Amino acid sequence: MKGYFQVKTEDSGNIIDSLHPLELKILFVFQAGKTVDDNVLVTEASIEQSQKDMAIGWLLAKDVLSVDSEVVEKTVTLTETGERYADSKIPELRIFQSIKDNPGYSMADVKGRGDIEPTEISSAIGILKDKGIIRVVPGGKLEIGDESLLSEFEGVQRLVNAVKDKAEIRLSDLPENEQTVIEGLHRKRGKTKGVFRINEKVIRTYSLTELGGKIHPAVLQRGRPVDEISQLTPQMLKDGSWGGKSFRKYNITLPPPRITPGRKHPYKEFLDNVKYKLVAMGFEEMRGGLVENEFWNMDALYMPQFHPARDIHDVYYVKEPRLSKDIEDPFQVKVSETHQSGGETGSRGWKYLFDADKARRLMLRSQGTAVSARTLAGNPKIPGKYFSIARCFRYEQVDATHAQDFFQIEGIVLGEDINFRTLLGLLELFALEVAKAKEMEFFPAYFPFTEPSVELHVRHPRLGWMELGGAGIFRPEVTIPLGVNVPVIAWGLGLDRMAMVALDIHDIRDIFSADLDMIRTKRVQWV
Repeated sequence: MKGYFQVKTEDSGNIIDSLHPLELKILFVFQAGKTVDDNVLVTEASIEQSQKDMAIGWLLAKDVLSVDSEVVEKTVTLTETGERYADSKIPELRIFQSIKDNPGYSMADVKGRGDIEPTEISSAIGILKDKGIIRVVPGGKLEIGDESLLSEFEGVQRLVNAVKDKAEIRLSDLPENEQTVIEGLHRKRGKTKGVFRINEKVIRTYSLTELGGKIHPAVLQRGRPVDEISQLTPQMLKDGSWGGKSFRKYNITLPPPRITPGRKHPYKEFLDNVKYKLVAMGFEEMRGGLVENEFWNMDALYMPQFHPARDIHDVYYVKEPRLSKDIEDPFQVKVSETHQSGGETGSRGWKYLFDADKARRLMLRSQGTAVSARTLAGNPKIPGKYFSIARCFRYEQVDATHAQDFFQIEGIVLGEDINFRTLLGLLELFALEVAKAKEMEFFPAYFPFTEPSVELHVRHPRLGWMELGGAGIFRPEVTIPLGVNVPVIAWGLGLDRMAMVALDIHDIRDIFSADLDMIRTKRVQWV
């Protein structure tokens, strides 16, 4: 890059005088005609990674160095779950050993264990049964099946221990079969958390430019840099500490720093444009609180009170106050009847005794659909179109595509003539016009509150296919208890992931980055 630091070749003396001690340390690593990568620079220049990045940026701007190549290096570390497995073995091996050591070991025994999380137990038991390693006999007893098949899990344990021993391993250094194991366990496995974390790091190689080659001999001749003072302070003049010191020369020919005016954050700009597009299409905005009770977040959406999504490991509950005010009627009565027997919907319901106190438990909103439920109960317009940009919270393992707090674009359309084809058309609009995706696909899905249901997936330029969210037609068990008797299509899509595609961002955490260069350069080209 040739930025505003670029100078003429004949001013090489001025360039050398302007070099920072960190830049000089970097240049002492280079040899004429040779390339050097990031890792070598940090080691041989004896500087910190952040200092290296800063000095390299200066040298690139001054046209002293150029980037020869970029390679994405993937490394593997253990997550917190993986660290736990390294210390006490993976759940499959622990459960198998307990069955082997304790004749008569039962499902009740394994469920009562305190060293394995309930979700891990369910996943491990299911896998061991499916592979024929254990079997469940009458009375809930567990017996050993084909022990030879356990080698697969012993291999996983060896791999976990190997990563633990080295702290970090390059993915490319591992055999292909072990790479496959890591790829399969670096995200959620069933309801358990990821075991391995795959980190991506860009390794660049640099070489001297024509200008760099001309000044390099003079840099070497001057010798290694000494500590220099860049600012003469009143205190130094007063106590005489400036005496005998080396002062860094100033190059007054360099232009002043660029002054950049303030601007809106690219993600905020993205959200504002989404809202503008929907309002222009005739949608009305819905609003709701970040703290919601289970009734509107789940019960009103026909999610049974024993649904696993209500587990403490999936949502954040409020500690104080623990419960909301009483749920207003007739909604509590009608929703509870629908859960228990189907109420007036023609359904058989979930066939359990509805707990009114559980419905009042307060939580951080886990899905924007809670806003849609309240809107349906608020006598909406028919026909009507509504949307909400809702901030949601879930207990997620944070990685490149998952965050514990995120925005959803939530919406509903009500009307006598609304159908599934209408929904697919709107989803296509979101994928192509809002996310700016080049490719999209629909997949059948299941949600307790919609039938039929669909998932929308788009292809990210670097990360590949990823899910944007779910949609469908609200079931009568949702709409009728809330007083709506016409078809309602609904969707809840991840706006953060849509922004990743539209803004060409490769890690969801970078959406809220304070990197000024990213903030200045990222833009969505809206039509």
